[in-house]
Amino acid sequence: MTDLPPDRVLTEIGMTAPAATADKGTGTGQILLIACGALAREILALIRLNGWDHMTLICLPANLHLYPDRIADAVEATVIKNRDHYTQIFIAYADCGTGGLLRDRCDALGVDMIQGPHCYSFFEGNDAFALHDDEITAFYLTDFLVRQFDAFVWKPMGLDRHPELRDMIFGNYTKLVYQAQTDNAALRAKAEECARRLGLDYEYRFTGYGELTTALTDVAQKN
Repeated sequence: MTDLPPDRVLTEIGMTAPAATADKGTGTGQILLIACGALAREILALIRLNGWDHMTLICLPANLHLYPDRIADAVEATVIKNRDHYTQIFIAYADCGTGGLLRDRCDALGVDMIQGPHCYSFFEGNDAFALHDDEITAFYLTDFLVRQFDAFVWKPMGLDRHPELRDMIFGNYTKLVYQAQTDNAALRAKAEECARRLGLDYEYRFTGYGELTTALTDVAQKN
């Protein structure tokens, strides 16, 4: 099983698959999961928990979410590079701001992907998340984004250099919702601090892995 790289590496570089697992038909690595680096910890945990030894994980850099127009091209290139080595490929991305482009690209490539507009939705459950139509002013964080708050929010938005931009950027938000995948006191405390830094109310919402578990279980059982 692949060791988990540090969050900084998952953010900027991603994670490649061990060469030994890329042999089609050997009993290991038959299913390739191509995922966002922000989901690496959760996916590897599910693989270990369920004994899915026939699954191999490759992660693209999580910071592609800062440039969602690049996600579909990156996914396509990874599928083409690896498709001859695996019996099945599954894309562990939701739409993620691509405006349907990723779904169209996956359909053209003949690979399936997670349902939903983004990870906030499938972590909570797409149907349940759809009921939050009153949360248009909510700003969401997951475990990964709490840990990488400075790399994904504070610095890219220039708030480390120009804190006066905070009210202009977040003036229409009312609360920060921390969707927790794990019950971690340190992350809860950091999420509260993130809310304070943004000047937002704070809400804790434990989701676990949500429909990520369902999607990967379906893939594992179909192979």
